[in-house]
Amino acid sequence: MRALDVHLLETGPGTLVLQYVLEGDLSRLRIPPTREPRHTDELWKHTCFEMFARRTADGPAYLELNASPSTEWALYTFDEYHAGMAPARPARHPQIRVTRTAHRLEMEVQADLRDLPHAGAMALTTVIEDDTGRLSYWALKHPAPRPDFHDPAGFLIAP
Repeated sequence: MRALDVHLLETGPGTLVLQYVLEGDLSRLRIPPTREPRHTDELWKHTCFEMFARRTADGPAYLELNASPSTEWALYTFDEYHAGMAPARPARHPQIRVTRTAHRLEMEVQADLRDLPHAGAMALTTVIEDDTGRLSYWALKHPAPRPDFHDPAGFLIAP
């Protein structure tokens, strides 16, 4: 992998657009093929892009959005760190658009989170599966030696 860029835009109240760009020799990565857009668990076991956001500025509750190049997605709420996980049912499921060349994968995720309050710090993360099946974990910060995207110390983006 040569580069990974992420852009976050708030296009309206509760509406986010995440733009992920992965550059490198994509033949050395396992990129899931396009499937029917739907809620799918365990997307993080393969190449996927993620966002975590605190539900309030100072509380422990947060939400997690997983988006796959397959156009499958998952959205969960947590009461606190790794506890109280429940699937979230947004009014509109995330819209995912994927563009791919031999050396560039672009994925845009439009997420309508108006029904899911999020007012605190955020984390933007990525899981990349290489052609041998090995996973690598990308984040602005890994607070502990072992990657854990749920770690509150990794939520660095201010609202």
